[in-house]
Amino acid sequence: MWQADHWKDYELLDASDGNRLERWGEYTLVRPDPQVIWRGVKRNSAWCAADASYSRSRSGGGAWNQHTLPESWQIEYGDLSLKFGIKLMGFKHTGVFPEQAANWEWFSKLIREAGRPVSVLNLFAYTGGATIAAASAGASVCHVDASKGMVAMARENAALSGLSDKPIRYIVDDCKKFVEREIRRGKRYDAIIMDPPSYGRGPTGEVWKLEEQIFDFVKLCSQVLSDDPLFVLVNSYTTGLSASTMGYMLDMVMRQKYPGSVVSDEIGLPVRSSGLVLPCGASSRWTPNK
Repeated sequence: MWQADHWKDYELLDASDGNRLERWGEYTLVRPDPQVIWRGVKRNSAWCAADASYSRSRSGGGAWNQHTLPESWQIEYGDLSLKFGIKLMGFKHTGVFPEQAANWEWFSKLIREAGRPVSVLNLFAYTGGATIAAASAGASVCHVDASKGMVAMARENAALSGLSDKPIRYIVDDCKKFVEREIRRGKRYDAIIMDPPSYGRGPTGEVWKLEEQIFDFVKLCSQVLSDDPLFVLVNSYTTGLSASTMGYMLDMVMRQKYPGSVVSDEIGLPVRSSGLVLPCGASSRWTPNK
């Protein structure tokens, strides 16, 4: 498993009874996690004194219960000097998926060592963790997300990290439609990062189901790769798709034109109280043959 274990302002303190106990800077949060199926093994006293907790509703959705938290606050990922604004959002989110730092470290090294200009297309880019990591490493980045609010947060995170003057292009659009236009325009990228949702609806009601559409989407995206691509990264939070399945899919697409190799694994966060590593999704990484 690839671990995001270089955080300084984030810690997964404990995990039990379907929940995580996390430290985000100076504040502690309790959030539900379906991977935490074990019960009755809480080891950290901070469970009873968390600054906020998210409770699911039996009718769907949920809500935050909090005391005196500010509207937002900042945390930093020290190794890459990246800063993020954190706030309590819907569906238990905070604006950052901390486990993705394992991937930030991986592709940042590739970009720094490429010895050439690198253009990155970041799809379903959310609040820009991968965008600012790639820009900080020296890449030009096209950041695409259908949510205007998430793109605004990405801009803020870039500013917090001192990257406002970097070549980052922000696009509010449906990712599939954007890629189709880029193909028609003849635009090419040296690397692609994508973090597609498990399920969603487009602006005109079209339904996205990852299991049914991810192969065709990755195949479509391969058409905007340059003749000398550096990497492709596909993330999945869909429990029904294993890391191996995602890896086979990416390999089948890429081998049609680009010689290279794919490695896939779970990504996870170390649990301080127990020494476990909590699985938080899967990633597949393609790189060219050298």
